[in-house]
Amino acid sequence: MDADAGRRDEIRKELERIEESAISSAQTQFSSSKQWRAINLALGTIAAALAAIAGAAGLTDVLSIDNAAIVALASAALTAVMTTLNASQRADQSQSSANAYLALAGDARVVRTVDLPYVPVDEARARLDELAGRRNAISETAPVAAFLAYRLGQRNLRKGRQTYAVDKTQ
Repeated sequence: MDADAGRRDEIRKELERIEESAISSAQTQFSSSKQWRAINLALGTIAAALAAIAGAAGLTDVLSIDNAAIVALASAALTAVMTTLNASQRADQSQSSANAYLALAGDARVVRTVDLPYVPVDEARARLDELAGRRNAISETAPVAAFLAYRLGQRNLRKGRQTYAVDKTQ
């Protein structure tokens, strides 16, 4: 095996690592986004319901003034928790990171399968450096996902939810 063939093989392996890591990270971030959206929806629904109950109870004699005030305070407290958690923004950040990881995985796959066999080794190495830089930049800004999101993401991968039909037939 000549030096260029050896380098090309090592570049291919590193491109596969970037692709695999990016797909795994994307699935974890997608799962994290779903969790944050569910938290935001649940807390928002409960806070809105409590506010409506407190308002209606204040206008009618269904609850005493004290009990209506307690329900209103519970609604306000839950709204404060929602503001502190900022689940909506966290969901959006996770979704953006997941999409960036998927784009990276796709680009790594294209370089590995379409370009690598035909471009000069130095050009392939430059493309590898660019992709590794993108991976590092995404990882620096991606939110840290909870362990459950990681587990759910790995389950999605095991179930083949990130596999293309064309790859299943090969």
